Amino acid sequence: MADCIFCKIAQHEIPSSIVYEDEQCVAFKDLEPQAPVHVLVIPKKHVESVLALTDADRALVAHILVDVVPQLARELGVAEKGFRVVANTGDEGGQSVKHLHFHLLGGRSLQWPPG
Repeated sequence: MADCIFCKIAQHEIPSSIVYEDEQCVAFKDLEPQAPVHVLVIPKKHVESVLALTDADRALVAHILVDVVPQLARELGVAEKGFRVVANTGDEGGQSVKHLHFHLLGGRSLQWPPG
């Protein structure tokens, strides 16, 4: 999508602090971190939200959640003590960018319920 900021980050049109990248996704540091470790993992393919996922996206989401997130949690030093993965969906769910993204947060005790 031409005007999507996350698509532009994935295409390296906008600079970001990338911590991981492969052919399917990219992960970068959040500009307004809510924890000592706060990265966003996004598919390079534009998908608006969890609600827009289709059967064709199963392998992509599995790759992100089964392969990439655990690897990043280990590399970023939060795997042992724990971390949170969040996918905000829609306005009331707190989704500020209409491109599917997973927040990986850790490095401090994360309270429940969230804000």
